[in-house]
Amino acid sequence: MNLFQELEARGLIHQVSAHEEPLAKALERPQVVYAGFDPSAPSLHVGNLVPLLGLRRFQQAGHTVIALAGGATGLIGDPSGKNEERNLLGRDALAHNLASIKRQLERFLVLDGQRGVMVDNLDWTGELRLLDFLRDVGKHFAVNVMVKKDSVKNRIEREGEGISFTEFSYSLLQANDYLVLARERGCTVQVGGSDQWGNITAGIDLCRRALGRHVYGLTFPLLMNSDGSKFGKTARGAVYLDPAMTSPFAFRQFWFNTPDADVITRLRLFSFLPVDEIAALERKVQEKSAPNEAQRVLARHMTEMVHGADEAERVERAVEVLFSHGSRDDLLKVPAEYLEQAFDGAPVVELERARLAGEGLSLLDLVVHAVYGGGEKRGQAKRDIAQDKSIALNGEKVVDPERRVTGADLLHDRTLVVRKGKKGYVLVRAV
Repeated sequence: MNLFQELEARGLIHQVSAHEEPLAKALERPQVVYAGFDPSAPSLHVGNLVPLLGLRRFQQAGHTVIALAGGATGLIGDPSGKNEERNLLGRDALAHNLASIKRQLERFLVLDGQRGVMVDNLDWTGELRLLDFLRDVGKHFAVNVMVKKDSVKNRIEREGEGISFTEFSYSLLQANDYLVLARERGCTVQVGGSDQWGNITAGIDLCRRALGRHVYGLTFPLLMNSDGSKFGKTARGAVYLDPAMTSPFAFRQFWFNTPDADVITRLRLFSFLPVDEIAALERKVQEKSAPNEAQRVLARHMTEMVHGADEAERVERAVEVLFSHGSRDDLLKVPAEYLEQAFDGAPVVELERARLAGEGLSLLDLVVHAVYGGGEKRGQAKRDIAQDKSIALNGEKVVDPERRVTGADLLHDRTLVVRKGKKGYVLVRAV
């Protein structure tokens, strides 16, 4: 398959601009392709991976790529997909975000000045004079057309909200980016999420009017989970690429927890696995012949891509220990922050550290406190331990209700893991 056919096979094409020569034909020759990235946070998130990995696919197919960090448009705020006005970033915060995002972009793309380059639109917008902008760019746009674009129309029609002139002007600024890159760097293709279609077509029109050139636009689908929830969000918030904001373990678990209904789509969109290999995994999902195999492949592939092979291997070892009922010594090999992330959603019960001093408390008292929340189920807790043998402490079965639990049992001096049955986990945190 050529690049365009592969993008189609993976479901990566949502919209394509129409010209006399189709984009599929144009891509048979080397093109210059750009995508923009919003510096509203100090890290990209998993949603940004769609256009970012899209650029990577273009580069691997022999095209030159431009990664644009929106230092100028980031000061304004893109109204696309937003229901209300953004809080404007200060220049210091924006500069910090840009520096972080640039480092992340360099991990995915070859930015050597020939095969790829990184630019900041503040470089050509920061000193742009208002009158020049209105004469050279603004005259090419009709307001009656602009207000019909979804990103503007939805905000105008939303009762009590509206849209400021600041965000209304965003489309012109992004269109000007395409004009500058087409004129100065020979850019011919802009790619982005489907919510960027209005901004992309504005740039296409501006290049045609101001330069007399036909350029192209291609959008990738905006992702939602099959249950209608927003992709890339968890109970802890957005899933970031920065390991300081989303740990590699939590990152891996995000992908592993993909439902069967979504996992093959995610593999096609995000991974670089061959399409026929993904099809083989799809058959296994449909036949239910290898439960979670597709999720394991997706999780390992994405963790290795974003955090590197060594970190991916470290995370996989931790997962194996945590979910195979490993011993206390095994659990101690798992980094402290991974323990709580591994059991995200499990009840967390606090226990006064003083109760673990000296001879501590009995396992029976611990189970009553942690599993049953009080003394009414003391008889049931004793049967769980001695008769049913269903209680494990830090991965190890214990059948003596009077077994003493002390501070020495704490994992990393702060956590006890109590398991009832196979999956009934409770985390006990010493306070």
